[in-house]
Amino acid sequence: MTAFIQEGAPVIVQGMTGHQGMTHTARMLRAGTNIVGGVNPRKAGSQVTFEAAREGRDVSVPVYATCAEAKEATGAQASVVFVPPRFAKGAVVEAVEAGIGLIVVITEGIPVADSAYFVELALQRGVRIIGPNCPGLLTLPSQENEHGVNLGIIPDGIVGRGPIGLVSKSGTLTYQLMGELSDIGFTACLGVGGDPIVGTTLLEALQEFEQDADTKAVVMIGEIGGSAEQDAAAWAAEHMAKPVVAYIAGFTAPEGKQMGHAGAIVSGGKGTAQDKKIALEAAGIPVGRTPGQTADLMRKVLAERSLV
Repeated sequence: MTAFIQEGAPVIVQGMTGHQGMTHTARMLRAGTNIVGGVNPRKAGSQVTFEAAREGRDVSVPVYATCAEAKEATGAQASVVFVPPRFAKGAVVEAVEAGIGLIVVITEGIPVADSAYFVELALQRGVRIIGPNCPGLLTLPSQENEHGVNLGIIPDGIVGRGPIGLVSKSGTLTYQLMGELSDIGFTACLGVGGDPIVGTTLLEALQEFEQDADTKAVVMIGEIGGSAEQDAAAWAAEHMAKPVVAYIAGFTAPEGKQMGHAGAIVSGGKGTAQDKKIALEAAGIPVGRTPGQTADLMRKVLAERSLV
């Protein structure tokens, strides 16, 4: 068992037969993810063969008409969504109503009103959504004979199992911090997404890592815009026993200009990297000015607490 999802859990892919879906399903299979089906009503009843996708062997994945049909046939516990923005709301709602417990929404460019609708629906149904507009979730295997779970587009094979949990609003910075701390390793690496409304917040990710026995410390990557980092810092100061180290992207960002993600905009003098740094450090969370400095801070914390 690891954070967010059980090792070997059955996974379906909505939009598996599209270009992005095909590409990343093949990669997720090679990483050991137990992908048991795709969903596409126009191709229901067919099978897609991924060459040399699992330990050098071909893997054939059936395609179902609906999430409900896929869940009934496979017992799927998670879905990864590679559906175009205009269809994403319907796809996520379908997965929620089918009783899929974890839905990872990779799609970028989903209207905020659509995200608000399916995030609220998921909350009502007790379903966890990761994303939208995110790189996904990578959990590392807890034993040599186990496979981790790779849901989305996070590169696999660059890190092994270790004591660090990682949560990030940025995709590329997720990969960079993974590389900076690859010699230590991770329990799970989670990209929550940078949109104004996301299914799993930084705070909720910290809650999950605090409850995970194998995670001993957490790296949190934030960015300008919004107050998610401040909210996470306030919760951590009151409830979190495990050390957290943070990095905030955007110290040089000009006010009023969107930088990268839809949520990464400073307005009214609020949401700046400096504001977030002050709030985090007030909560006892050291903040690095660069990814490399952040990695050094994590190494220092782990050494001081004899966690490695």
